[in-house]
Amino acid sequence: MEITWYGHSCFRISERGLTSVVCDPYDSALVGYEPLKLKADIVTTSHDSPRHKNLKAIKGDPYVISGPGEYEIGNVFITGLRTDKRKNNGQDSTINTLYLIDYFGITIVHLGDMVHVPTQTEVESLGPVHVALVPVGGGSALNATKASEVISLFEPNIVVPMHYQTPASKGELDPIGKFLKVMGLSSVETTKSLKVSSPSSLPEETQIVVLDYQN
Repeated sequence: MEITWYGHSCFRISERGLTSVVCDPYDSALVGYEPLKLKADIVTTSHDSPRHKNLKAIKGDPYVISGPGEYEIGNVFITGLRTDKRKNNGQDSTINTLYLIDYFGITIVHLGDMVHVPTQTEVESLGPVHVALVPVGGGSALNATKASEVISLFEPNIVVPMHYQTPASKGELDPIGKFLKVMGLSSVETTKSLKVSSPSSLPEETQIVVLDYQN
């Protein structure tokens, strides 16, 4: 399995000959980076902002998941969990959905635009997480400090930070260095993509993997 980052909160999860998943495709005019030119069998969107839901950027006829629930498409199992409720006229309204993606035995959680640290009960309901895709740059999502709290709750094998300031991004977000400092790291080498062959190949202690955004 390979995870590739395209900037902001957009990732592609793929394996040759198997179902492909794209998470949170963006409108490049709003977030920066190059316009997306991706194909996918499944697209997940954490909420309705064009920064996280630009379906026109995805070629083909993907199955679109845009809210809580349990889904099975092409032997990929996806659980969407509502987070960050706000009151609107006395009723809860969903502003974000996180997704747990069971990709042929490897579990990936994409936190979307999560703002608040989830409860222990919410985390436990998802089960073990191998790879966590975590916003770290603040703005409309978790900042570095809250991201570290979320990571300690999920205890994933690998953390891939997202939603932070880069030379190609627009908007005001914190740079990756702030998150690394909170995590007690001075620097981390970046890599083109994350490849995981099986759960047994994963590190036992949580490891931070910083990806280069792909154009």
